[in-house]
Amino acid sequence: MTLSKTERMIAEKDGAIGWITFNNPARHNAVSMVMWEALFDVVTDYGSDDAIRVIVVKGAGDKAFVSGADISEFEEKRSSPETTRVYHETSHKATSALKNVGKPTIAMIRGYCIGGGVSTALACDLRIAADGAKFGVPAAKLGLGYEYDGVRGLMDVVGPAFAKEIFFTARQFTAQEALAMGLVNRVLPDAQLEAFVRDYAATIAANAPLTVASIKTIVAQALKDESARDNALCEQVVGRCFGSADYVEGRQAFMEKRQPKFTGR
Repeated sequence: MTLSKTERMIAEKDGAIGWITFNNPARHNAVSMVMWEALFDVVTDYGSDDAIRVIVVKGAGDKAFVSGADISEFEEKRSSPETTRVYHETSHKATSALKNVGKPTIAMIRGYCIGGGVSTALACDLRIAADGAKFGVPAAKLGLGYEYDGVRGLMDVVGPAFAKEIFFTARQFTAQEALAMGLVNRVLPDAQLEAFVRDYAATIAANAPLTVASIKTIVAQALKDESARDNALCEQVVGRCFGSADYVEGRQAFMEKRQPKFTGR
């Protein structure tokens, strides 16, 4: 089923997995304004659908995950402070929705993951890459400024030294370099990537949704400055797990030596 309002973004529900595909292969899946808007819409839909337990983001074809912003739009969409502000707000709204959706997200990365591709991948909980993937943030080659949230998001994952190396050099890094930095969780041979991601997503989808969501919430809070953390929220999501029917089901399934059937309630 297609949910997106543009053919440049493909949204498909496959059982418990919601797939999102950046579909602009002629431009290595460079992202236009309408694609950012569609990403927000699709993530919002998946977030409200109880049947969807895991979201996977990928690029069409085998050349790129996302190669960055569609530079052909810059003259119209990013040529003045005002248009640049609107563009940034639109892209930030989309990646924030992806980051904050209450379900686990996986970036399946094949080929180029550059600029906005890196920020999109960082908005996901897990990043799984093919061995031929390439990563980079070329802002310093374009004279672009990079806002605090983007820099902090990268730094939170790879640390300050690697974040500075990525920005200072503006070069492309291999999948193995990205793995060593902690930018990606795993690197697979290209031919095995999709099957691995499908199996991993199915494994996560079979687990208790409230427990998985609680971990996502608590990790997000732990990354905040201590003064900004919502400890009451952390206690609330943990309490919800222990008060759920899924907790009863998990105990019963363990005692009966069978696979649990979780409902998210």
